[in-house]
Amino acid sequence: AVIAACENAIGSNAYRPGDIIGSMNGKTIEITNTDAEGRLTLADALTYIIRKENVDEVIDAATLTGAIMVALGDNVTGVFSNSDENYKKLESAGKYWGEKYWQMPIFEEYKEIIKSDVADLKNSAGKLAGSITAAKFLQEFIEDKPWMHLDIAGTAFSEKNGKYFKKGATGQVVRTLYSYIKG
Repeated sequence: AVIAACENAIGSNAYRPGDIIGSMNGKTIEITNTDAEGRLTLADALTYIIRKENVDEVIDAATLTGAIMVALGDNVTGVFSNSDENYKKLESAGKYWGEKYWQMPIFEEYKEIIKSDVADLKNSAGKLAGSITAAKFLQEFIEDKPWMHLDIAGTAFSEKNGKYFKKGATGQVVRTLYSYIKG
């Protein structure tokens, strides 16, 4: 497991729209939205776990986009995957815990929206298909490994108690991932 943690503070060295940065896998990224900074750290974490830890499969979970909450609300985790087989296994593992998942589209056409005129990629595509283009951005860093991205922005916190959690942080997907790995 890799935890993609970093300080997120405003300062004179902060990224600005129009900046171009490099990534661990060598791709360049045009900063178009300074609020889409988490995916920059996650992109390097994906490269790291693939190249340094030599994993066979990648699963990432992140509160990546508010757009997933617009699409699915706060009871369902959006999943983006290049493996239908692995998604079905995840969905099945989640049923035991009452955790709901929905496979979102990640068609190749969405890559066009994150293309940049001055770099390899844009870190954000704007309003259209926000959660999908964020996942498509991450997919650029998985190097053809079986992969699932779990956008937990809607399910990470709850305003009410649930069967396996109290109001606040839910621990959603942790139980499912335990069953997935064990299974």
